[in-house]
Amino acid sequence: MTVKIYSTPTCPYCMRAKQFFKDNNIEFEDIDVSTDRVRAEEMVRKTGQMGVPVLDINGEIIVGFDQEKIKSALGL
Repeated sequence: MTVKIYSTPTCPYCMRAKQFFKDNNIEFEDIDVSTDRVRAEEMVRKTGQMGVPVLDINGEIIVGFDQEKIKSALGL
């Protein structure tokens, strides 16, 4: 399973999403779009917007911290 989170250090919903992954022992790649312009552009291509968090769970894109959608995508 591949889990990526496009985030910024000051985003409270990003922090909640990362804590959710940690609490559920889900490995994830944390991509800081505030410092990585290339990955920020990648996020915009995937979603058409600049808002974070953006979660990419096995290719399923979830914008925002929607716990039910995240659980569904993870099969929890």
